[in-house]
Amino acid sequence: MSELTVGYAAALEQFHPSEAVALSALAEDHGFSGVMAADHYQPWVPQQGQASFVWNVLTAVGERTKGDFGPGVTAPTFRWHPAMVAQASATLAAMYPGRHWLGIGSGEALNEHIVGQYWPETPERINRMFEALDIINKLFSASLAGRDVKHRGEFFKLESTRLWTMPEKAPEILVATAGPVTAKRAGRQADGLITVGAPLEKIAGLFAKFDEGARDVGKDPSSMPKVLQLHVSWAETDKQALSNAMVEWPNGGMRFPKADIRSPFEFEQLAKSVRAEDFEGRLLISSDPDVHRAYIQRFADLGFDRIYLHNVGRNQSDWIDVFGRDVLPKLRR
Repeated sequence: MSELTVGYAAALEQFHPSEAVALSALAEDHGFSGVMAADHYQPWVPQQGQASFVWNVLTAVGERTKGDFGPGVTAPTFRWHPAMVAQASATLAAMYPGRHWLGIGSGEALNEHIVGQYWPETPERINRMFEALDIINKLFSASLAGRDVKHRGEFFKLESTRLWTMPEKAPEILVATAGPVTAKRAGRQADGLITVGAPLEKIAGLFAKFDEGARDVGKDPSSMPKVLQLHVSWAETDKQALSNAMVEWPNGGMRFPKADIRSPFEFEQLAKSVRAEDFEGRLLISSDPDVHRAYIQRFADLGFDRIYLHNVGRNQSDWIDVFGRDVLPKLRR
């Protein structure tokens, strides 16, 4: 079992890319281990105000920091053909050896509908993701072996080609999921798992299915990374922490599936129904660093290898300072 590391989730939905990169460097200076940044074409709600191109930002993060980094997550299925995601990821891994990882998911209409394709039901989106994963793995393996590869599947075609820029070792591919069936398939086909904060018993179930899938194909699940993105709201007072959550991250309190919603303005209307109690179990809101430490520790004790923290408020510098001093040093594996 690897040591626990705690990284910084750079919210490209909320911060100008230059600010997001500067905050990532500041977080590393205060003890955060690496950076996760999501591939969003639009913010969740207009208040958040940003949605920069994740691959550009990650390149700048690679230059400004020394830790690990990756898109957590991108969808290699609608806006992107998987071959393009493979090229982008391989290039980052070649530029920053041993630091870059690739997180993929099945996508959300908020980001993916913009290219005007039919938006399918969840099972098809998941099947598309795993076919995309197969293509990316084929490209990584064939390119490292110096040969071309092709693919003709249910959703994608790839003519004979290879990636001409490759690292010495392909980046690990992590599949994002909150469902047991997808977790089992991820154990079979991916290198690791990404999920978000949820009740511990639900995550334990995901781990069990992921481990089962890994063992089905002869892999050792204890050697495969389990990664968590955890949203929190810290401020100097509980009142301000709650206000930050309500104003900046109301999507965190929406207790219904969000993958089919297409517009930040639709989310803005839905946010009017969000109440403080809706965040319970989904986003910790507190001014007490020790309450946050205990909350994060519960997930570490469950078996996560890497945890990336996102503070939903605009008070990033203060939060980084407080957590770097009062929270991170007290976490243990």
